[in-house]
Amino acid sequence: MSRLKVIGSYLSPYVRKVLAFLELKELDYEIDPMPPFVGNADFARLSPLRRVPVLIDDGLVLNDSSVICQYLEDRHPTPSLYPRDIADRARARWLEEYADTRLADGLIWQLFYQRSIRRRVFHEPPDEAVVTQALEVEIPAAIDYLETQLPDDGFIFGALSIADLGIASYFRTASFVRYEIDAARWPHTAALVARVQALPALQKLARYEDCTLRLPLAEQRAALLATGAPLTSDTMGTCAPRPVLPRSS
Repeated sequence: MSRLKVIGSYLSPYVRKVLAFLELKELDYEIDPMPPFVGNADFARLSPLRRVPVLIDDGLVLNDSSVICQYLEDRHPTPSLYPRDIADRARARWLEEYADTRLADGLIWQLFYQRSIRRRVFHEPPDEAVVTQALEVEIPAAIDYLETQLPDDGFIFGALSIADLGIASYFRTASFVRYEIDAARWPHTAALVARVQALPALQKLARYEDCTLRLPLAEQRAALLATGAPLTSDTMGTCAPRPVLPRSS
């Protein structure tokens, strides 16, 4: 069996979800840790929407984190990361979709993008009006709903699932721009995210994330190699940064 290949930055919540699946299922993979902003023509041929992650499995090319995670579950069903009960599985997919859209809108595209990507990649000041709207309106409203869907303790459906991983991933990326969940206001959300982030697989990914967090794009690959990340021999991230449209799948 050929080695799986992932294209996408460790800092992306969409990529993190896929990497968590690979780690938890103990699958061998390599990664080209590039953000979609710098993808070259080869990347555009693999990802026509210029989004990450991309998964390549022995010639099969898949886009979109939800599609990739479902493929990995179908192809490598043990350990299962989707609930067995049909109704619970449907709810898990809904919560994953809610995270990919509603949470991502506020935490990633209105907060992280403004405070990190615009400044570090495009050398532009953040739009503080967008940030304020996210912090005061969009993010609280998104978490208010989420809080009603989460259990008092443990994972959402008993065993760890795509829903837990998807939700926690967005808060991890938001933490890079110092966003913290108000545990007094949203105790269930804060507890779930902490529980997922404490998993050894997520802690392993966090080491790779942390080593690149404050580095320019040109220096990140060397830092990851020094940390032991399973990088590809070459990269498709060779172009000057260019904007991409939400979402990075």
